[in-house]
Amino acid sequence: MGALDEPLKELVGDRTAKVLADGLKLRTVGDLLHHYPRRYVERGQLTSLDELEVDEHVTVLARIEKVTLIPFRGRKGDRLEVVVTDGRSKLSLVFFNQGWRQKDLRPGQQGLFAGKVGLFNRTRQLASPDYQLIDDEEGSSAAKQFAGRLIPVYPASAQMPSWKLALCVEMALTKHLADVGEPLPAELRAEHGLIPLPEALELIHRPRDQAEKERAQARLRWDEAFVLQVALAQRRAADSALPAVPRRPVPGGVLDAFDERLPFTLTDGQRRVCAEIFADLATEHPMHRLLQGEVGSGKTLVALRAMLTVVDSGGQAVLLAPTEVLAQQHHRSIVEMMGDLAEAGMIGGSEIGTRVALLTGSMGAAARRGALLDMASGKAGITIGTHALIEDRVQFADLGLVVVDEQHRFGVEQRDALRAKGEQPPHLLVMTATPIPRTVAMTVFGDLETSVLDQLPSGRSPISTHVVPALEKPNFLVRAWERVREEVGKGHQAYVVCPRIGDEEEPAKGRRKRKEEPEEVGGADGEERRPPLAVVETAEKLAEGPLAGLRVEVLHGRLAPEAKDDVMRRFAAGEVDVLVATTVIEVGVNVPNSTVMVIMDADRFGVSQLHQLRGRVGRGSAPGLCLLVSDMPAASAARARLDAVAGTLDGFALSRIDLEQRREGDVLGQAQSGVKSSLKVLSVLEDEEVIATARAEATRLVAADPALEAHPELRTALESLLDEDRAEYLEKG
Repeated sequence: MGALDEPLKELVGDRTAKVLADGLKLRTVGDLLHHYPRRYVERGQLTSLDELEVDEHVTVLARIEKVTLIPFRGRKGDRLEVVVTDGRSKLSLVFFNQGWRQKDLRPGQQGLFAGKVGLFNRTRQLASPDYQLIDDEEGSSAAKQFAGRLIPVYPASAQMPSWKLALCVEMALTKHLADVGEPLPAELRAEHGLIPLPEALELIHRPRDQAEKERAQARLRWDEAFVLQVALAQRRAADSALPAVPRRPVPGGVLDAFDERLPFTLTDGQRRVCAEIFADLATEHPMHRLLQGEVGSGKTLVALRAMLTVVDSGGQAVLLAPTEVLAQQHHRSIVEMMGDLAEAGMIGGSEIGTRVALLTGSMGAAARRGALLDMASGKAGITIGTHALIEDRVQFADLGLVVVDEQHRFGVEQRDALRAKGEQPPHLLVMTATPIPRTVAMTVFGDLETSVLDQLPSGRSPISTHVVPALEKPNFLVRAWERVREEVGKGHQAYVVCPRIGDEEEPAKGRRKRKEEPEEVGGADGEERRPPLAVVETAEKLAEGPLAGLRVEVLHGRLAPEAKDDVMRRFAAGEVDVLVATTVIEVGVNVPNSTVMVIMDADRFGVSQLHQLRGRVGRGSAPGLCLLVSDMPAASAARARLDAVAGTLDGFALSRIDLEQRREGDVLGQAQSGVKSSLKVLSVLEDEEVIATARAEATRLVAADPALEAHPELRTALESLLDEDRAEYLEKG
């Protein structure tokens, strides 16, 4: 065990070590040294108090303006009120029955004050905060601790304020800085002008000025990028060493017959991406490719051509979809595209065709047995299904390709379980309709080669998007329903999307979120809100009110499978005018006659989710219209997000906004959003050049030294990055 693996109790004692472990998950000396300051303040440079958020645990540098001791009326005790200021705004500090603190807290003094921001009588305050006074006297412990340098402000906890953390870090630096290894190769540090790691750790915690802080961050940014990319490069190298059956196109096979029947010409982008996939399928190692593209760019067609190539070579392909609605939609559209090529062995079926099976969890017993038999016998060259495909009883004769649609909705174990059904590792194609910034593709999906479809097929119509401020301008909402009636009057159809199903569902609190519920981002800016609008109630009100006389139907995840399929069939056939639905229609649903979508409570959805939803309209020759209905005030952050969606159809631009809203998450974790990030200095949005260069350097190093035998310190850094959970994630990828 290295010195940096030493438990913190050896350094700071049992009590402090427990506080660090419980509140901040810091357990070793290495954890503490890599717990970097969140920001820095200069003595005399006071914290901007008007930016503090309620319920946030903060450390502020401020000046005491006023101190007042107020006895309680009619009972013993008192309240000490201290007002601190940054020169513009004020913050109240409240201490109960601690009048003796008047001796410490005097007007004019500066100090660090730490606590949780609360509200009392509409005034922000810290109740019983920790504090450390900082004056200019030589004898001040704080003056000595931070003499001549920036004051670090650490991510802290209620029991461990920032300056106490700073003292712990000081002890670790004094005792263990000499034990810090050097994971980056010397030639790489020299080429990129990076300071040694021990110096970087000292400067990140003890910078004298901004320049020293930036030099430290530049080095630590490289550490995070490079170690992560080495892990992914090792994963890619291990994958490329596995055996796989090459799957090459066969002249005169089902793919050629399918291509001859296509009523349109492939776009240049589709041809390019198909060529990349076909080249991967022809190798003796498993393909690992991410196919991402704009809504409606034709990813399903590209995936189908890949699946037909595998069928021509004698193998089977499977498409894993996240919901039954999407699986049924894929099955229906693929069978329609293939025609008699999907009916091998049936009356009227093509002699060179195959069968397309569907397997979902709620199928009837007879249909399920038939699908399982076709898969096990090899009659079904293509199978489309949901999580039901992962069950043990599901067997394939020769599984050659796994296509995962909307990968972010599946856990790693699910994807791995399906791939394990092949005698040799099958080829893998991961699809997502959520555009991913290049740097995220190089981190979250860094073990996959990436293909991008950024060209829409000809015939796709433009989509105009507008925000409808329902509270501020009720007449705008009235006009929205008039527009729906106008489109239906022209022979078109409409979607109305709501955040939830209806009042009869179990309360949101304490239950698991359904896949079709919105990935809610941003609330009411601190205000209480009414419950989100529901499909069932909205459909009833519309059918009785502004859309009376139109054929209105509902679609959501709790309908029986037969009912869902029936509604979608009738909607696709033009027998339904308005479909009121949850986000089950978010991806894959293709009804070209639909021209308008109204999204209720649009501010409750994420940016990328809104972009996905509006991609359901404008899929035919008529232009599309998307109306984002919201009660949020014009100045709110929620409305700013909606304005961003309305302002562009560029999914890649919106994905950056979405990522900024959600934060980067743990790029190696399965959740991939909303959790504490393993990246402390590196930003996957802002540091594209560092990530791209680190990827190239890591690929080169791993190619020359796969086991990192010549780089023991790098191997140690890799082991500390990859705890058991993350190592398992990379293994299964």
